[in-house]
Amino acid sequence: MTNKIFMVMTFSGVPLSIIGTLMNWSNILLFFLYCITIIALASYMGRATESLAIVAGPRIGGLLNATFGNAVELIISIFSLKAGLVGVVLASLTGSVLGNLLLVAGLSFFVGGLKYKRQEFNIYDARHNSGLLMFAVMIAFVIPEVFSMNLTKSKTLTLSIGISVILIFLYLAALFFKLVTHRGVYQHERETEEREEPEWGKEKAIAILAIATSIVAYISEHLVHTFEFVASTFGWTELFIGIIIVAIVGNAAEHASAVLMAYKNKMDIAVEIAIGSTLQVAMFVLPVLVLISLFFEKSMPLIFSWQELVAMASSVLLMVVISNDGESNWFEGLTLIAAYVIMGIGFFLS
Repeated sequence: MTNKIFMVMTFSGVPLSIIGTLMNWSNILLFFLYCITIIALASYMGRATESLAIVAGPRIGGLLNATFGNAVELIISIFSLKAGLVGVVLASLTGSVLGNLLLVAGLSFFVGGLKYKRQEFNIYDARHNSGLLMFAVMIAFVIPEVFSMNLTKSKTLTLSIGISVILIFLYLAALFFKLVTHRGVYQHERETEEREEPEWGKEKAIAILAIATSIVAYISEHLVHTFEFVASTFGWTELFIGIIIVAIVGNAAEHASAVLMAYKNKMDIAVEIAIGSTLQVAMFVLPVLVLISLFFEKSMPLIFSWQELVAMASSVLLMVVISNDGESNWFEGLTLIAAYVIMGIGFFLS
């Protein structure tokens, strides 16, 4: 039933989005139409991810979902940078970190925990990811802010470029570690599960992911142009739009996929999507955007506001404490969601 609803939303939303763009419909109407269409397309990305995870394993499936999902955010951010909306980009990436760690993981733990009293996931991956999260946010994000106080703009940008290159290198090294040199070394021991049949074959699933991402990219380009009008109409700040609205829409694929996996008690995939996507944003997407911004009129240094840094650091610490035992339940999920709501209220009022 749910798949049929998303199918109707997709096959009506995509043509309506194109028609509305060509006919210059109201920016408010287009904003909500674009958001709904992107969320509907995310359901296809989620189903494709599940098929890939069955065929290739939870790590590859989760990584592909995070990559295609973050491709949407990367595309939105590039168009935003081109438009000179550096603040929106930094805010949306902050929102992505908060959204994945608190909202996506929180909803996954909560929904899965309502069905199962206790759910397990790979404790070794959780600890490995915890170290990378601490490094990315507590070191790579805080250091530029601290040193930029005594640096000129050009030197701050140089520092940001250096840190970005290091982050990209370390992220690629982490993938090599998990998927090549130490693949299977830290295997999660659990009872043998029944062999599932994927809904789609590998080639079809990858094709659907690629097509859905391409359509989302087109819609996202036009979504960016509605931000300023929507902000002025509803009285939303640039910070709130970036951290809450753009992040939720951009991460719709991860939201849908992770919660679905948790409901089916596939916590390794759910956690890989939520935390793996966060790491990809912090250690790859953001550094790449810093380098890409050098080709635009307005460059983007790796400098966040203190509110953004404190929010991200708090989210990382909370996730590390909750996930390091390799288990989850509905109450831990509710705790993460509550933290997200509190931060959302703060950013809305700021």
